[in-house]
Amino acid sequence: MTNWNQTQALDFLRELFAVAVAAVDPHHCLPPHLPDFPVSGRCIVVGAGKAAASMAQALEQHWSRQQQADFRRLSGMVIVPYGYALLCQHIQVSEAAHPIPDQAGYQAAQDLLASVQNLSASDTVICLLSGGGSSLMSLPAPGISLVEKQDINRALLRSGARIHEINCVRKHLSAIKGGRLALACTPARVLTYIISDVAGDDPSIIASGPTLADASTCADALEILQRYAIPASPAVLTHLQQPASETPKSHQIDSTHSQVHIIANAQAALQAAADWAQSQGVQVQVLSDRLEGEARDLGQAHAQLATELATELATELAIAAGDGQTPRLLLSGGETTVTMRGNGRGGRNTEYLLSLCQNLNGHPNIYALAADTDGRDGSEQNAGAWGTPDSLQQAAQLSILASDCLANNDAYTFFAALDALLVTGPTYNNVNDFRAVLVL
Repeated sequence: MTNWNQTQALDFLRELFAVAVAAVDPHHCLPPHLPDFPVSGRCIVVGAGKAAASMAQALEQHWSRQQQADFRRLSGMVIVPYGYALLCQHIQVSEAAHPIPDQAGYQAAQDLLASVQNLSASDTVICLLSGGGSSLMSLPAPGISLVEKQDINRALLRSGARIHEINCVRKHLSAIKGGRLALACTPARVLTYIISDVAGDDPSIIASGPTLADASTCADALEILQRYAIPASPAVLTHLQQPASETPKSHQIDSTHSQVHIIANAQAALQAAADWAQSQGVQVQVLSDRLEGEARDLGQAHAQLATELATELATELAIAAGDGQTPRLLLSGGETTVTMRGNGRGGRNTEYLLSLCQNLNGHPNIYALAADTDGRDGSEQNAGAWGTPDSLQQAAQLSILASDCLANNDAYTFFAALDALLVTGPTYNNVNDFRAVLVL
């Protein structure tokens, strides 16, 4: 397709996002990794995250097709954010708050930990993990209150700290994360299936690795709190200075009874999007599936890349003297951060997009979409937003300046005024950020 108009460009970007999310659907990705239903012992399913209910549902549906499946031996529970529950027949689905934990998550985590007590070597634990699981399994270590964990979570999320730093602190203040769930399951076999929302796909970071040995230390957690000037109560500081508070290390978890499988990640979603775009006659460059850093800085960098690409295309077109040129697409994933300086609304994807639009300054041939694959950008109800060559001009006509919104971390207000928010509802999945920049 050549000489696209704005409607065609935006339809293409929205369909591109839908293709990416569909490619990592648990109903498609989980069954190939699952074993047959255990021939003996109990099977306890536990888990947490934005994809946990869809993973549990996919597991039940897969096993229901096996004649030897004895569902009388199946039980368990998973924890999901409010609004992310799905119907399961044998596995309880509990809802709790995300990203700041609440009392419901505290109680659910207690129940989850209790469900794996007193197991035998003939039992099997299936652990289903995805992004968001760390906040949802909020069971503070002894001597630390839920309020103290809430305060630290809130401060870390506003600080601009990266997810591996946030989860390092969470692990060391938890009674269930950082490998402690694995110890509780002993001597049962533990099979962990993960949908990764973490750049680099380190399974010990995703959902704070409740069934994996932890290489980080209490000293690391203390250093992170100090680096970001996170207030900590005397109880928290005392806890982090006690040798007994250290997370389980590799020599403490029997790897012969534990297997870990990453069943979906950002790279799979980006590759599916790239393949579909190429089938539509678009030339694709996947920048990376693991980009991190400040969202606004990445938006600025991608604006420069897109502008340079547009200049190259214009030059090629002039030389060829043709009537059209193959569109180009820049794709990327990962997890950016936002350091809160204002009190506006929005998430990291809309902040990235607003910075991109501001730095493109109305370039006539560049369109973009940025969204979170879980269906919610930050704490808002939109997955993300899209930007067009006239986004800045439209906003200015409404007396809204991109610079003001960016300074106040208020990207949501900017795109809401333009009716440019991407609203999908929960996707029951999460492989984190999805960014697409289309150059015509």
